[in-house]
Amino acid sequence: MKYQAIIFDLFGTLVDIFSRREYESIVAEMASHLKIPYDDFYEIWMQLANKRTTGVFRNSEEHIEYICRELKVKVSASQIEAARRARFDYVARALKPRKDAIETLTQLQSDGFKIGLISNCSTEPPLIWPDTPFAPFFDVTIFSSTAGMLKPDQRLFRMAIEQLKVTPQQCLYIGDGSSEELGAAANVGMTPVLIRAPYEDGADALRPDDSKEVFTGTCISSLKEVLNLVK
Repeated sequence: MKYQAIIFDLFGTLVDIFSRREYESIVAEMASHLKIPYDDFYEIWMQLANKRTTGVFRNSEEHIEYICRELKVKVSASQIEAARRARFDYVARALKPRKDAIETLTQLQSDGFKIGLISNCSTEPPLIWPDTPFAPFFDVTIFSSTAGMLKPDQRLFRMAIEQLKVTPQQCLYIGDGSSEELGAAANVGMTPVLIRAPYEDGADALRPDDSKEVFTGTCISSLKEVLNLVK
């Protein structure tokens, strides 16, 4: 067996990427709970993206409180809890397996592959993860908000390799190409694979525009195609 481990990205790979319309709707709901003008709240919310995904804020409450202080808005504990709950429930809904995800993971696990995850994300997914259908299939999960660093930092990829107890050459990395993750995976010796679901190419997809890499490797459009890559 050439490959012994498969490492997945989360958003845009195992689950659909955020809908721009729904994402902005939830941010608006949070702002409403806090009685803050949407534009003011949204601007600072987006500015804090990197801090949100590297664990600078230990939890959502700290994050929301920080924004309120920056905007010099006094809020109650119940307002903060309402805003936190709106965000938490939204992320929980977003962690719904996309088509073929569980079927593919079941087959990979049955075939003896080690399975890992590397995700750039806020503090909510690590809390929600144990209650998702994904949890039983993963040997290693690395979230940026708990690791304190973001892809494409190669330390995240090396961390996954070490914890899975495999060599880089024994790993496939499956991701949607955001955050220059595919180049980082290749640079540590993994075989990167780009996954792009055609239905996510619309304007409603909240896909990061930070990837500057041009990928010329293997591309797939559905998770079940991973099974053909490891035969």
